[in-house]
Amino acid sequence: MTPTFRKILYAVSFETLGIAVATLGLLAMSDAAPAQSLILSAITATIAMTWSMGFNWLFEAWEARQATKGRSLARRTMHALLFEGGLVVLVLPIMAWWLGVDLWTALKYEAGLIVLFIIYTYVFTWSFDRIFGLPASAR
Repeated sequence: MTPTFRKILYAVSFETLGIAVATLGLLAMSDAAPAQSLILSAITATIAMTWSMGFNWLFEAWEARQATKGRSLARRTMHALLFEGGLVVLVLPIMAWWLGVDLWTALKYEAGLIVLFIIYTYVFTWSFDRIFGLPASAR
């Protein structure tokens, strides 16, 4: 599999499943209607997919220069935390506006989604690597 195809497959499959995860998370945490949660999840997924492509390109460029190859628990944890941190900065104002809540309330919703997505990101990435193998940068 080419590196470009791998990145596209990763991003599309991650965000498609992520829409379902986020929709269910928002429904559990907020008073948003199902359609409102689904649309916000799709908007967020579009932003996240764009962020994912750029972030993973930068992460893999950094990773390729590291003396230690492979993806340890520490490296996977760093990847998930940095990715989610950047995504919060991008999504929080949109979430507050869409749900008609203040930034503090949106931050609480986002905190719940962050916990959910840190777990999801770790499990998804591990599963993806097991199914499709490690990228060249980690071998």
